Amino acid sequence: MIDELAQLYPPFGLSVRAGDITLRVFRDSDLPAYAELVSSPIFADDDAPHVFAWTQGDPAKRLTDSLQFQWAARSSVGPEDWQLPLGVFEGERLVGSQDLSAKHFAKLGVVGSGSYLRLDAQGRGIGTLMRQMVLVLAFDHLGAVRAESSAVVGNAASLAVSRHCGYALDGFEVSLNGERRVELQRVAVTPETFVRPDVEVTVSGVTPELRTLLGAVPAGS
Repeated sequence: MIDELAQLYPPFGLSVRAGDITLRVFRDSDLPAYAELVSSPIFADDDAPHVFAWTQGDPAKRLTDSLQFQWAARSSVGPEDWQLPLGVFEGERLVGSQDLSAKHFAKLGVVGSGSYLRLDAQGRGIGTLMRQMVLVLAFDHLGAVRAESSAVVGNAASLAVSRHCGYALDGFEVSLNGERRVELQRVAVTPETFVRPDVEVTVSGVTPELRTLLGAVPAGS
């Protein structure tokens, strides 16, 4: 069966699978489940410094802003600047989001990532696996040479996941999380230091059209 939407917008054809976990770009048909996801608890302590600012405040605005984020991400994808918000599905259930992004990817080969997992899905290794899966995509299929991320200083759980994936400490920066000043611990990983998952990761949908859209190197280069 021909996926007409993927032919029109190549990211829709992208899929990364490991066991019963699948990462794929959100479609409009996923948005009801996405609305439930962004409305669900993500943090055990809502007052912790690392809590995302977008999870605070009016629930209706949180939902509207989250949906607009998905549509905006689609509209800005191109070789110079792109962000792919990937839904994390355990079986058929949406349990989190794993973003992959880059600027000037063809020239720099560097990707960034961010992720979150709903609270009732945490503690079972999914958080580590989904980050390993997106690194397999970035390194093995898009030709990235470096992946960067960060976590608020004191967010021990996030930094532990980074270590499990092979990230090394890469300095600090000061930023704003909403109106709150936070210090971020930067981390970075390369194909040589990447700790791969114990399960097989299968990637499909990395077509020539997707490579061109993302500024990725040709397969085998």
